[in-house]
Amino acid sequence: MMSVTTLPESGAASALLPEPDTESGTRGAPQVPPKNLFEPAMLGRYRLPHRIAMAPLTRSRARQPGNVPAALNALYYRQRSSAAVIIAEATQISMQGQGYAWTPGIHSREQVEGWRLVTDAVHAAGGRIILQLWHVGRISHPALQPDGMLPVAPSAIKPTGMAFIENEKGEGEMVPFETPRALLAEEIPYLVQQYVRGAANAMEAGFDGVEVHGANGYLLDQFLSPRANRRNDRYGGPVENRARLLLEVVRAVSQVWGKDRVGTRLSPLGSFNDVGDDDPQSTFSYVVDKLSDFGLGYLHVINPAAAAVEKQTRPDPAALEMLALIRGKFHGPLMLAGGFNRDTAEAWLAHGKADVIAFGREFIANPDLPERFRIGAHINLPDPSTYYGGGAKGYTDYPTLAQERGEAPKPVVDESWR
Repeated sequence: MMSVTTLPESGAASALLPEPDTESGTRGAPQVPPKNLFEPAMLGRYRLPHRIAMAPLTRSRARQPGNVPAALNALYYRQRSSAAVIIAEATQISMQGQGYAWTPGIHSREQVEGWRLVTDAVHAAGGRIILQLWHVGRISHPALQPDGMLPVAPSAIKPTGMAFIENEKGEGEMVPFETPRALLAEEIPYLVQQYVRGAANAMEAGFDGVEVHGANGYLLDQFLSPRANRRNDRYGGPVENRARLLLEVVRAVSQVWGKDRVGTRLSPLGSFNDVGDDDPQSTFSYVVDKLSDFGLGYLHVINPAAAAVEKQTRPDPAALEMLALIRGKFHGPLMLAGGFNRDTAEAWLAHGKADVIAFGREFIANPDLPERFRIGAHINLPDPSTYYGGGAKGYTDYPTLAQERGEAPKPVVDESWR
């Protein structure tokens, strides 16, 4: 395992790429089945049959009204139950926590019952599924908030970008963000309790664990970010204060589930949703060190070298240094997501850069992705126009290999859904 302060040498960085295909002169599928991807792994208390996880993917297909998971969602996750573990889509812990139209929640009785359909379906197919607990903070809009209230944030700083809402015609629409309301210090304990309630509801709904969403510029990441957090109380200023809410949430959720069934997601060096940090090394050195002390089931990191990995080019030295820091600081299972294909995932596992690799877009269009990786089969490309909202099209109608070969019935597209 690399030390925190040592950058990989040029040869080490190149080793994270797959070997070129000697016949074509380009990087291609290896001539033998991947070895490391299909080794068992421990994730907290769970023994995984391989190392190909499904990353959380917002798909905006919860039943309305009420943002309730339904039978269509259960089918979608059951189709993908051959993943080593599914990290279910980001799920708001309260009405206040919602930031996009039609995303599911885990704060009402109907939502708990809806998620039970999903977990029962995944378990019946032999899979495991973990729920990602989500509060978007300022990445919302009064149209999505209870009683049209302003979204909340660490500070009243308007983010750049647009919110995805449902308009008066029932259609998805992009509208500008508004300036959020800064949370009062006395509100923060109640905010922690929102996570506790979401965690307890997830247990009742039959999940195998929970993941605290501390990434991608949402509420907990906003508190971490000096660009979004200008507070002068015990939740702002030095990193010990900016990280306080994340650590309080993780501690409280771990008391509900047990530490070995809790994970946390981070996005070091990320700028999505208008966050940023001039000294990310200090921030994430502190955060990851503290998270490691909890003895969590796993840490889930959005790969800061994702763009380079996807293009199969040399990663930026700052990204490699951050990855080395995290690997050195966190003394538990590390899950990486972002930019991987079968070959690069195999290479990164072979060099000990992660314990599990999570795939997102690949699972959208390939419900049997592990089998396709195992035998080197073709990988279908997803249709981006169907990522968010809609029904079965682009959601449950992607075929498995068995369905492509005519060995199993093809999924039926029900356009009447929603």
